[in-house]
Amino acid sequence: MGMSQAEREKLIEQYGRGPDRVRQALASVPKPALQWRPAAGKWSAHEIVVHCADSETNAALRIRYLLAEKDPLIVGYDQDAWARQFDYHAQPLEDALAATAAARSRTVPLLRNMKEADWARAGRHTESGAYTAEDWLRIYAAHLEGHASQIERNVAAWNARS
Repeated sequence: MGMSQAEREKLIEQYGRGPDRVRQALASVPKPALQWRPAAGKWSAHEIVVHCADSETNAALRIRYLLAEKDPLIVGYDQDAWARQFDYHAQPLEDALAATAAARSRTVPLLRNMKEADWARAGRHTESGAYTAEDWLRIYAAHLEGHASQIERNVAAWNARS
């Protein structure tokens, strides 16, 4: 069953606040902890922020494909491979934060202008199958909040390590 307009509006508001939430979490990271990984296979705060930029630019395109293309194929990617291949630690944090904020600020008006029929538009995701605009909104409204919390957990682990 689809979401109500009120449910979508709440998620769009959460989506719009995401970049500020990541920036707020990042401000709590001590400089020596920026590239520290809390465990093998876990990302540093720096890597999390750069991932957010890559993921959010992908997300901005995904919703556009869903709205503009007939039966779009939404392609998944290996986020850990991207972090290694694109050497996330070598990428500037401010550029990543700006890309994340730009992707979202350009997408919020699009979301606010979507009609009821737009929310039912669907494509197929290579990893999860059927994928609607509402699925997209559920995922990405929570995406940056989840990563802000991940950064905060990194800080807590950094502080507890001695």
